[in-house]
This record gives sequence, C-alpha cells and structure tokens, in this order.
Amino acid sequence: MTDIVIKNLSKRYGELLVLDGFSAHFAGGKTTCVMGRSGCGKTTLLRLLLGLERADGGKITGVPARCSAVFQEDRLCPEFSAIENVRIAAPRRTGEEIRATLSALLLDGEAQEKPVSELSGGMRRRVAIARALLAEGELLLMDEPFKGLDEATRDAVLAYVKRATAGRTVILVTHDEAEAKALAAPILYLGEL
Repeated sequence: MTDIVIKNLSKRYGELLVLDGFSAHFAGGKTTCVMGRSGCGKTTLLRLLLGLERADGGKITGVPARCSAVFQEDRLCPEFSAIENVRIAAPRRTGEEIRATLSALLLDGEAQEKPVSELSGGMRRRVAIARALLAEGELLLMDEPFKGLDEATRDAVLAYVKRATAGRTVILVTHDEAEAKALAAPILYLGEL
C-alpha cells in the first residue's frame, strides 16, 4: 500500500479560500479520520483526492487509480434494488457476497430486493456503504458515512466497517470522535476547531 502525501494544497471557490497550504500524510493500509468545523474543507479534500475538483496549488501523490467513496448524499439509483445498486459498482462480486455484506450491515431479507426509493434513509445509507466496501477501489473515502443511523445500528455498522477495511487505506470524514475511537483510527484535524 502506498502512502498518500499532500503538500501545500490550496483550493478556493471565488473569494472563499477553503484550503490554504494544507499538507498531510495518510498511511497506506490504515484508516485515518478527518475532523474539523463545518466549511473547513473536509469534503473538498475528498473531492480533490477523487479528482472531482482541481487544486489551485500544491501536490497530491500516492492516490491509486481505483477509489471508492461514500458521499454525504447516498447517490443511489432509486428504482434499483439494494443488490442492484451494489452490483453497479461491484460487478465482479457474487450475489451471495452482496447479500452477505448487506446482511452484515443489518439490511436483510426483502429490504435487499426493494427499490431503494422505498427504503428508509438509514437503510439507503447502509446500501451506499455496502457499495463502497465491495467496489474494487484500493482507497476508500467516506464522507460522514454513519449520519442518519441510530446509535445501535451505527455501532454495528462501525464494527463491520472496521473488520471489512482492515489493511485497506481509508480516509473518513466525521464530526464524531467516538467514530474514530471505534475504528481505532488517528484523527487529523483540518482547520481550527
């Protein structure tokens, strides 16, 4: 696993400077949690790592060609089932693997077969997590992946994500230090808290 190294990264939107000379080192094969106040550039950082945005300055090295992500919004195909939504991003996975992962994320039975538009917000969130976990990306980026989950479900999903991502490079944005603790991940504070 290659480390991801960021040096002097800058990004602005018009007059708003979001990142200003930001540098960081993300260890390959490890999980790192990124925290900071709203608007400090956490989501922008993930978008830059994914290549969805271009930096105004600085350099990023070590990002693999294949990445998977859980965005703040679920970005699912509403008319497709949970299984079909996962299969789109993970076409080489068997139906058994997809069903097992969804079950491990507490989405069982007929909920796996329904169009995701008929699922609750928390259920859709777990489909988005399953999709990212099963995609073949060497880097997994997660932007507040556990929002909208009740405490018991969140704890079970966190435990599964920790097991499923062992040895994989994960960068997870959160506002909750308890999530970083549950994942046994170091915290990188972005901006001033």
